[in-house]
Amino acid sequence: MDLRIFIEPQQGASYDDQLRMAQHAERLGFDAFFRSDHYLVMGDGDGLPGPTDSWVTLGAIARETSTIRLGTLVTAATFRLPGILAISVAQVDAMSDGRIELGLGTGWFDDEHTAYGIPFPSLGDRFDILTEQLEILTGLWSTPVGEKFNYEGSHFRLANSPALPKPVQSPIPLIIGGSGLKRTPALAARFASEYNVPFDSLDDTSAAFDRVRAAVAAAGRSDDSMIYSAAQVVCVGADEAEFARRASAIGREPAELRENGLAGTVDEVIAKAKTFGDVGATRLYLQVLDLSDLDHVELIATQVMPHL
Repeated sequence: MDLRIFIEPQQGASYDDQLRMAQHAERLGFDAFFRSDHYLVMGDGDGLPGPTDSWVTLGAIARETSTIRLGTLVTAATFRLPGILAISVAQVDAMSDGRIELGLGTGWFDDEHTAYGIPFPSLGDRFDILTEQLEILTGLWSTPVGEKFNYEGSHFRLANSPALPKPVQSPIPLIIGGSGLKRTPALAARFASEYNVPFDSLDDTSAAFDRVRAAVAAAGRSDDSMIYSAAQVVCVGADEAEFARRASAIGREPAELRENGLAGTVDEVIAKAKTFGDVGATRLYLQVLDLSDLDHVELIATQVMPHL
């Protein structure tokens, strides 16, 4: 099972904080380093020093790492025009020598849109925008060099685009996530190489995987053409006291974390992670909320990873 480190820098993290964690994860052998794409702190806290743009940050981290894969979970379709996003992602893919993956979603956090003057349409419109974004991104990247790309949609129109630059990878791995009942499985089956269920129970994750498997089959794809993954908050201790200390550091109760994440002692976390493997997950995104606790990530790498 692939283990990926996943951080939430809008909660309060500088570029240096993120780089340190990415380099630490690379040294320890994690498969990837992913970050959220948000501009506003959630819940309590001041978010200092303030938000960092995901693709600016990943471009810089790409130049300071060499093997670990990098990406977003997930970029909001409302944040960037699709043509510009295609350029940004292709450029960062080149800067990383082909290590980029793009998670793309509808966007959901109304307050951050209001805070930074970003339009926030209805959910139905956001799904329409996401669909057009995916059509445009894949169209631009797959257009042969020397040819033009044209697109006429309800939200976006592209005329005589040179469709440059091209990413190093062809295609760029696309991740679509969420637990939607209809449109999400259909979009995943049409566009994604990976489907992710974020922060859900084992039973709900299994049900979501089944919906996407059905959509993949209906689209004429083989089931093994899709990677199934889950994201869970992680909090591990070598013993109960260390686990309790780490839970306190992120403002969570041990019992609640055990219920809603991969949390507890090493053996507990290994056992729970394997249950996600049992329902089809071959990749886990471990949401690390305390970026200063590098020993936590090392414990996961040395005591949990070898058993998965």
